[in-house]
Amino acid sequence: MHYEGNIIRPPSEANSILLQVTLGCSHNKCTFCGTYNDKRFSIKSDSIIDEDIDFASKYCKKQRRVFICDGDALILPMKRLVMILEKIKRKLPQVTRVGLYGNTKGLRMKTAEELERLKELGLKIIYMGLESGDEGALKAINKGGTPNTMIEAGRKAREAGIKLSVTVLLGIAGKTRSQIHAKETGRVLSAIDPNYIGALSLMLLPNTPLYEDWEKGKFQLIEPNEMLAELRTMIAWTDISAGLFHANHASNYLPIKARLPKDKERTLKIIDEALAGKIELKPEWLRAL
Repeated sequence: MHYEGNIIRPPSEANSILLQVTLGCSHNKCTFCGTYNDKRFSIKSDSIIDEDIDFASKYCKKQRRVFICDGDALILPMKRLVMILEKIKRKLPQVTRVGLYGNTKGLRMKTAEELERLKELGLKIIYMGLESGDEGALKAINKGGTPNTMIEAGRKAREAGIKLSVTVLLGIAGKTRSQIHAKETGRVLSAIDPNYIGALSLMLLPNTPLYEDWEKGKFQLIEPNEMLAELRTMIAWTDISAGLFHANHASNYLPIKARLPKDKERTLKIIDEALAGKIELKPEWLRAL
């Protein structure tokens, strides 16, 4: 397989065939993210993509999922995406699900009919980074979207029948907007109604604008208990029809896995116990990205 640079994929794609069709992220301006600083966004040639699919057809016969990398493969023109998915369908008949990262720009560029077509060809899940539902926080981190555009993009994927996994970041709004961020994120998540929600806790990365702001005192990182309080408010304000809310990433202080709305009250009680000091939090040295 022709991999360039670090390959980032969701935890749920750990056993998937990783097919890199783009390098980097077309936006690549989020102040907290340094994932693709070593790459300039580009689309790989058809010949390399074909070679990798051929390789997978010979050596990855037991794997039933494909994850298309890098940062926002959905940004590809419809014609290229259709061609790639058709080749996967033809040469990897055992594959039952294709997934990829999709940002608001990529989702908004695709019509409802185009998304339905991609689903027919095997695209079954899109991972979208919301980070926050707070307009002030989104603007501060240069996310490239507003709460309304995030809702529009997420709803479009859901209405096309594609499963949607949304990521949010605890602590991303800093101290002053912490609870605003939590409430507004819950509100936006409710409006999108995703199948999966993943809450990560902010970890500042050197050589990112947000890290530099923190060093200069322009950004205040909240404490572990404040992250928990943020998580509690976020869950309390999230009303979805049916889905999984995960806060069990390596970055989180308190592992949470809840099926909403069924487990909502139980989960809030667990967080309350942790805030009261009855449940021990993960030490800093065990946290990771």
